[in-house]
Amino acid sequence: MPSEQESIRLDKWLWAARFFKTRKLAADAVSGGKVHVNNQRTKPAKEIRPGTVLAISKDHYRWEITIVALSGQRRSAKDAVLLYEESAESLEKRRQLMAQQREQKELFPFSGQEHKPNKKDRRLIHRFKQGS
Repeated sequence: MPSEQESIRLDKWLWAARFFKTRKLAADAVSGGKVHVNNQRTKPAKEIRPGTVLAISKDHYRWEITIVALSGQRRSAKDAVLLYEESAESLEKRRQLMAQQREQKELFPFSGQEHKPNKKDRRLIHRFKQGS
């Protein structure tokens, strides 16, 4: 489980807590302004400690978490969840967004049968655009 370190690099912790698949992706997200430490932009090498507040934006979702424990090793998802606590508002917003996206998928299902227009389709598109 979490080790007794007093600080660790931000990108390494994000990877260990399973927010990103690789440290490179975590470092790119931090450099790109997708991760804020105590409401401020930072660098991937920022040393973080328990009690630090992070705001993480990824794939249209947003987490507002407080670091509880440090770990430099990537472990199971069950162990990774123990490294932080998410605020109640953040969790509720994410759940609402997931429900909204689920409803949109039901209303507008993607058939997966999208194709490149053939010659006949292109003629129909041109007729439609030209108004004849």
